[in-house]
Amino acid sequence: MEKTGIFFGSTTGTTEHVAKMIAERAGVRPADIHDVAYTEPSTVGGYDTLVLGTSTWGSGEPQADWLDFLDGLEALDLRGKRIALFGCGDETMAETFCNGVGELYKRLKDTGAEFIGSYPADVYHFMRSSAVGSDGVPVGLLLDQVNHLDLTAHGNKPV
Repeated sequence: MEKTGIFFGSTTGTTEHVAKMIAERAGVRPADIHDVAYTEPSTVGGYDTLVLGTSTWGSGEPQADWLDFLDGLEALDLRGKRIALFGCGDETMAETFCNGVGELYKRLKDTGAEFIGSYPADVYHFMRSSAVGSDGVPVGLLLDQVNHLDLTAHGNKPV
């Protein structure tokens, strides 16, 4: 049976809250939700699907706890793993909306993992995001928990 692990970095608790919402909807046990600040990168070895979540800080960096964790993940062979990305941003940061997600993708795209779970982000108003490919398709689930909290619980569809 396939096993899913959710890994998040959260400074204010927002990304942690979203990680728990995703876990509840996907039937992932609380024991399989990991804060990257307290988790060794090798922990991903016990999972087939990795759901990775970050917020965006500064000029578009992932949450600080991800930096060392990403170094460890990049060193691993993730072939055979599936990765779904999600991230929290603020559309008023129009030049860097959810860039933290883009950074996770950029750093992990050559690890051999298969990326899954792109969701439309056209409900948000931003100019640029490294989490959106040149084809206009996001590399994961982009969320704005500041300005559009109502969209998260409804799958990015206005209610």
